Order: sequence, then C-alpha cells, then structure tokens
Amino acid sequence: MADQLDVPLLTAWLGRAAAAIEAQQGYLSDLDAAIGDGDHGANLARGFKAVMAKLGTSADPAALFRTVGMTLIGTVGGASGPLYGTLFVEMAKAAAGRATLDAAGWHAALAAGVAGVVARGKAAPGDKTMIDALTPAVAALEAAASLPEALASSAAAAREGAEATAPLVARKGRASYLGERAIGHVDPGATSSAMLLAALAEAAG
Repeated sequence: MADQLDVPLLTAWLGRAAAAIEAQQGYLSDLDAAIGDGDHGANLARGFKAVMAKLGTSADPAALFRTVGMTLIGTVGGASGPLYGTLFVEMAKAAAGRATLDAAGWHAALAAGVAGVVARGKAAPGDKTMIDALTPAVAALEAAASLPEALASSAAAAREGAEATAPLVARKGRASYLGERAIGHVDPGATSSAMLLAALAEAAG
C-alpha cells in the first residue's frame, strides 16, 4: 500500500483510468444519450488515449497533471474537455513544488481541482453534474487516517454521489433542457468522475 503518490504511481493510475474508460465508453455514452449528446464515453476515451500517448517522464506530479489537463482540453469535445482539463490544471497548481503527494497533499490538489471545475462550470452539488461525485469525494478525504484509506473512502463517496444523481433534475448542460425527463438517469460526468477516483484507489491500494 502506498503512503505517497509519486509520478510512477500517478502514471499507473492514469493507465488504469484510461483502460476503464475505454472498456466502459459504450456505457458512458449510453448514459449520455439519455440526457445529452450521447458522446461522453467516446470523447473521454479519445482524450485519455491521447493522454497516455503524451505521458513521458514528468519531473513531478504538477508537471504530470499539467500535461493531462492540457491534453484533455485539446482532445475531448463538448463540455467534458474544458471541465476535466480544468480539474487537472488546477490540481497541477496546487501540487507545485511537491515531489510526491501524501494524503493532505492529494486532498489539497483534488480540492483545488474541484474548485476550478465549479468556477468554470458554475455548477453546485445537486445540479446533476460531475460535481455531485467530486464534492463528496473531496469531503471523504478529510477523515481518513492513511492515504489508501483516504483514496478508498473518496472513491466510495464519489460512486455514491454519482448514483445519487438519478433522482435529480439537471440544472446545467444539455440535460437541463429536459427538465423532469432527466429524472431516473444517472449523470454520465459524475459516473466517469467516480471511475477516475476508483482507478486511483485501485492503483494505490
């Protein structure tokens, strides 16, 4: 079990995330087809494939996150590219100067990333977006005693947050045009965010 997130472990995380998104891209796109454009899975899979092609030997977590963020902004279409890209770019800023991230360092980085997504997308918890998975994921990091425990708790909170979007009325994005017709459908962005954090918990623990 890891007690620090270093570049090799973070690279392994991104590889797991890319594989999970590739394997589940049809599912993610099906979720999106119910309330959006139907391309969330394909777009994210393309973006993370590009990320894996660009990952060399980053000097530190900040450099790695910056590469991921800029690649996603450049390759993922729709709203997902800017939002996921912002998540990683803001994480890079928070991780600057650190060779590794302990539990507190990861908490600070993820919190900064989520704050960036909130600022860019203007979404709040309950709006049926990726914020519904990411906000509880950040909160879950505060109580854990070790990094693996923190990541496992964070991933579980993200999964529960994503599942809890089903009964919500969407207030942001294309899904917001559906009104109550979006009820009963899980948000694809929240689902992919939960997948991302699940991959990190697996890589570290």
